[in-house]
Amino acid sequence: MPVNIEDVRAIVEAQEQWRGRGTINLIASENAQSKAVRELQNSDFMARYAEGHPNKDGEVLRYYQGTRYIDQIETMARDELLALTKARQADVRPISGNAANTAIALGFLRGGDTVIVNSTPAGGHISHNTVGVFGRRIQNRGASLSLDAKNHIPLHFFPLAEDMYHLDVQKSIDLIEEVSPRMIVLGKSLFLFPEPLRELSEVCRAKDIPVLFDAAHVFGLISGGQFQDPWREGATWVTASTHKTFPGPQRGVIVSDLSAEDEAKYWPAADRGVFPGSSSNHHLHTLPALLVAIREMKQHAAAYAGQIVKNAQALGKALDEAGVSVEAKDFGYTKSHQIAVNVAAYGGGVAVAQRLEDNDVIVNYNLLPNDKDARNPSGLRIGVQEMTRYGMAETEMRRLAELLAGAIKGSNVKPDIAALRAAFPELQYT
Repeated sequence: MPVNIEDVRAIVEAQEQWRGRGTINLIASENAQSKAVRELQNSDFMARYAEGHPNKDGEVLRYYQGTRYIDQIETMARDELLALTKARQADVRPISGNAANTAIALGFLRGGDTVIVNSTPAGGHISHNTVGVFGRRIQNRGASLSLDAKNHIPLHFFPLAEDMYHLDVQKSIDLIEEVSPRMIVLGKSLFLFPEPLRELSEVCRAKDIPVLFDAAHVFGLISGGQFQDPWREGATWVTASTHKTFPGPQRGVIVSDLSAEDEAKYWPAADRGVFPGSSSNHHLHTLPALLVAIREMKQHAAAYAGQIVKNAQALGKALDEAGVSVEAKDFGYTKSHQIAVNVAAYGGGVAVAQRLEDNDVIVNYNLLPNDKDARNPSGLRIGVQEMTRYGMAETEMRRLAELLAGAIKGSNVKPDIAALRAAFPELQYT
């Protein structure tokens, strides 16, 4: 007799209805997937293993038998991702962007190595920082993860410009010259503007220092020709998530565009860092879905990414005009899918995020550069990529800004949110 799953089914359906159709989702690290991407994740691959690389030309590279079909899928996904990014090396096995970062840290760094990263208040991802994989990877026994301690790990933060949303390029160059790091890490979690990758990579190349560019949030924008081109600007490795502005399944990738000489020097670290470093089996059932998402982005990335950036800028401007403080106004608010909103005047990020959820708007509270307490920050991080994929454009962003401002200030806008969301039921760019 089958087990009773009706209660589980009811919870899943409630989630589908509320988050999938009933709310306006502005979480910057999420997206909605196409019907094809969703359908292809439920297959026999869910139960199977395929450690190693795809077998090819009679060469046995897997550690399991029975991989003939996933070998085809994995090879196609890698090749089509290389075509999309115009790069020369790619690994599609990481199961998340964080796992991709972990692979590089495990494959290249050792205890005592010096690393320069973006701090968490400056937008850096937690995996880059002291308690994340980079901080712990370079920690020798007895060294403190607290950078205030005398015997702290050799992790340094890039200096910020006065606006706090760009790096101070000259001071960053000076820091690289001073500490001669084993690696630098660019890219952020609160990621409004391109990084000065070209300027810093030139300095690093002269000192034989590799550059990791974490494109988790902006991979879809990069694929669509927006934001910046990290490979041609000098990145050694680009890590990314495939479910944020790149609207695929929850996976990760590592992509490089290295010469033969640099490939021999730097790519083996990525390869061994992925397997056996950060994963063994790599969740095979989501790999066909990634291949579909790559094809969708090949066709739609330029239009989709362009509209995302237009929408984010329109939302930032309209919110600011509605009396809600949006960061980086002097720079047009953003050049990505995100805006940073300061809601300290309305109770802080935690309280306002809850207020918005009560109105069926989903955001996350977030540190702003001057904040100290990650559990009580003054900011919200808002992303427009999912609502853009549902077809919203600048006109809807201006209407959404009115509703957000009302909710932030304490009004009940839930019926209006429901009406706006209901007008956009179908995914676009598929």
